[in-house]
Amino acid sequence: LVALLSGCIPLMVAGGVAAGAAVATDRRTTGSQVDDELIEDKLSFNVRERFKGDFHVNITSYNGIVLLTGEVPAEAARADIAELARSTSKVRSVQNELVIGPVTDLGSRSNDTLITSKVKTRFVEANKFQINHVKVVTERGVVFLMGVVRRGEGEAAAELASTTSGVQRVVKVFEYFVG
Repeated sequence: LVALLSGCIPLMVAGGVAAGAAVATDRRTTGSQVDDELIEDKLSFNVRERFKGDFHVNITSYNGIVLLTGEVPAEAARADIAELARSTSKVRSVQNELVIGPVTDLGSRSNDTLITSKVKTRFVEANKFQINHVKVVTERGVVFLMGVVRRGEGEAAAELASTTSGVQRVVKVFEYFVG
């Protein structure tokens, strides 16, 4: 058993090193990264508790900017969820991209996952910026790009995403910095 378990240790250590490297190169502070996780968890819980029925809401926070994607049955729900996001601690702004309409099916969501993977693969192949500087979210074929980037990095990411097969449109939700 010891011999079996000892084979797992290098993988765990390597995985920890990779995760540590991603945190170290993220342009957000560690505190901001933790805040983003807490925002997503708290807001997801509050939306699930408050809204029942035909809802599909994705919540992504990056440096205190919350992106809302998915489908809701009515404008009132769309507005209420955005207000709930705005009132959440540490949220600096909200990008409300919720669509009024039927909830997407598993096939559509699987396609969105595939598109996200293709976009990230193109980012790696192009090697124009560090991939962990840009977060990719795809909903209904629309790719949302989030991150703290230089203007050139943001433009490169948007160009690569927009020319990826299956992408309907690209929405930039970047914060730009000079440096």
